[in-house]
Amino acid sequence: MARSALTFESVLALCAHLPGVEESKSYGTLAIKVKGKLMIRLKEDGATIVLRTPFVVRDHLMFTQPNVFFITDHYKDYPAVLVNLALVSPIQLQKLLEATWREQSTPKLIAQYDGSK
Repeated sequence: MARSALTFESVLALCAHLPGVEESKSYGTLAIKVKGKLMIRLKEDGATIVLRTPFVVRDHLMFTQPNVFFITDHYKDYPAVLVNLALVSPIQLQKLLEATWREQSTPKLIAQYDGSK
């Protein structure tokens, strides 16, 4: 049985437990930020998100799952990967969102989160 595609709302729900996360806008589309720093934004197609991630992680994701993770020429010089919401696993995305949150967050918020586990 096929599962339904994730939506921006479901991605936001995957981030809800992370301190300091807020719904915002970026380039006219919905976005998720931590303390004003971009974590993800919804692409104009409504089916893809832009996820901030280090280049080495991006390259690994695109190599291992090119149908899920990809870039366009526009993103080749940016630490970000495009994510197909119809194909990404919610568990995998949640792990990637937490890693992105840790990269963009403050030491105080990270300590708060780690102390609550």
